[in-house]
Amino acid sequence: MEKIVILVDVQNIYYTTKEAYNCNFDYNEFWEKATSNREVVKVIAYAIDRGDEKQRQFQNILRAIGFEVKLKPFIQRSDGSAKGDWDVGITLDAIEYAKDADVVFI
Repeated sequence: MEKIVILVDVQNIYYTTKEAYNCNFDYNEFWEKATSNREVVKVIAYAIDRGDEKQRQFQNILRAIGFEVKLKPFIQRSDGSAKGDWDVGITLDAIEYAKDADVVFI
């Protein structure tokens, strides 16, 4: 059986799906299709923590599906721009878990 690692950047998925398709991403359907007939080694959702209750509820839904949720604090810069970049963290996890998997899906 194929072993899989799935690493999901929640903010990128959210904004890409909204802008490209004007809808929400279905994490339940994604989980079913991505993990079907595969052994799950690790599944992580990377998100930004703004301290928002609705966001916490969404993160709990991800956990209930089977995702480990990793959070970074939301950083608002003095110029009004925001920072919440997970690129390095995702890359490091991909390197760490790749040795145990046949496929790493980012």
